[in-house]
Amino acid sequence: MESSFSLKTILTISLFLFFLTPQSSLAIKVPFHPQDLLPLLPRQVSWPILNYLNGAVDLLPTFVGAASSFNDTGEWKGACFYENRAWMEFHNKTGSEFGGGTLHLEVSKAHSWTCMDIYVFATPYRVTWDYYFISREHTLEFKEWDSKAEYEYVKRQGVSIFLMQAGMLGTLSALWDVFPLFTNTGWGENSNIGFLKKHMGANFEQRPQPWVTNISVDDIHSGDFLAISKIRGRWGGFETLEKWVSGAYAGHTAVCLKDSEGKLWVGESGHENEQGEDIIAVLPWDEWWEFELNKDDSNPHIALLPLHPDVRAKFNETAAWEYALSMNGLPYGYHNMIFSWIDTLDGNYPPPLDSHVVASVMTVWNHMQPEYAANMWNEALNKRLGTQGLDLPDVLVEVEKRGSSFGELLTIPEMDDWLYADGKSTSCIAFVLEMYKEAGLFDPISSSVQVTEFTIKDAYTLRFFETNSSRLPKWCNDGDHVKLPFCQIKGKYRMELPEYNTMDPYPHMNERCPSLPPKYHRTQNC
Repeated sequence: MESSFSLKTILTISLFLFFLTPQSSLAIKVPFHPQDLLPLLPRQVSWPILNYLNGAVDLLPTFVGAASSFNDTGEWKGACFYENRAWMEFHNKTGSEFGGGTLHLEVSKAHSWTCMDIYVFATPYRVTWDYYFISREHTLEFKEWDSKAEYEYVKRQGVSIFLMQAGMLGTLSALWDVFPLFTNTGWGENSNIGFLKKHMGANFEQRPQPWVTNISVDDIHSGDFLAISKIRGRWGGFETLEKWVSGAYAGHTAVCLKDSEGKLWVGESGHENEQGEDIIAVLPWDEWWEFELNKDDSNPHIALLPLHPDVRAKFNETAAWEYALSMNGLPYGYHNMIFSWIDTLDGNYPPPLDSHVVASVMTVWNHMQPEYAANMWNEALNKRLGTQGLDLPDVLVEVEKRGSSFGELLTIPEMDDWLYADGKSTSCIAFVLEMYKEAGLFDPISSSVQVTEFTIKDAYTLRFFETNSSRLPKWCNDGDHVKLPFCQIKGKYRMELPEYNTMDPYPHMNERCPSLPPKYHRTQNC
């Protein structure tokens, strides 16, 4: 018979004692850290604890410092080793034009014998990683610098050092948490819902059936807003992360338009054409709605936000159509997609994100898919610098030369009239709001509002929409005992749009706004 005090029993008791013990009272170094041995426990015990301790955000590294010279040492506390320092030694062991260097990293005072720390190291020209589980001085060799620019950059700014705060086990758990977000399965859908509940406080209350509304298009008008939330598959995972960093409870948008004959159309930036490209498109309502009902496998939840009658009276339908047709067929606005989110130096990055992590992620993408990276941000970064043709490493070096920082560069507002190589660039929400701007809804302050700085949350909080529920269409929220202030027309779960329809437009709106979870408080007139 197995002893009642088996290894697994002892480990289980140790774990729960550890989690119930204040960290300040754990003064002695133990042979093992309970969390390091979670894999030895039964899966039904270990994985719930892992999921409680770690999540998808633990996959992101934390910037802890930079090493630029022997005399310029950085010091920090690690996840495993509590005392760490690093310094850079330049050399020319290969006899190359600019030489190379050795990064020295000394780690000590581990909290247990079984833990390890994982690090990512980055310059504008490269990203690498290493792990350490022995208390001593470790080295990382850079045999040759890529160019004089990299050599000069490292001398001045150093090699950036990032720590995986969750350690090896937590990082693996985070990978397990992230992977299903992008899968087109029930597991993926539940993972997205779980992430948004955990990190944003979303509710996902189930609606009574029917989950699709029997719509009368006669009740839909030009300018009415469509808020869309996708919760599974590729777009579901992407939208989940977008919602988390921006505070928006929807991840995609479109807008309604009626032509002179009364036919209803939908304008959408982010429509996938037959070639698999995401473009701006103006589609007949019936075609758009049929796709969302029967072909969109991301389980979209859709709400119709009717314009207020006074706002609708201002809506210049002719100007709106002219704008929509001028953009029809152009590429989706990848160039400026991330810049509507980043407005401040430190008030838009959910921990452990910061501008250093963003730069390192961009560097990785720049090496893996240079054409994709160039399309996403290179041209937009050049716009902010007033330069042309610089790739990402050159941008990072140029910013440093000017005595600025990459974080400051990211906060420079996007201008609506910037013209990119493939035309004007508008994300889904920028397309809708630029149409509103052309149609006169931002008058008389239109010239001082840059709608490419608006997130989806910024859009649905505008005081543009119906305030009198008695004027909503009769089929609006049909069968639901909870009467939303807008019309949810598709979806199993009740959509939430916090702060909906509460904010009047003002000059330079949303150019300097913080957006940190879970409350996403914004400063007044930011």
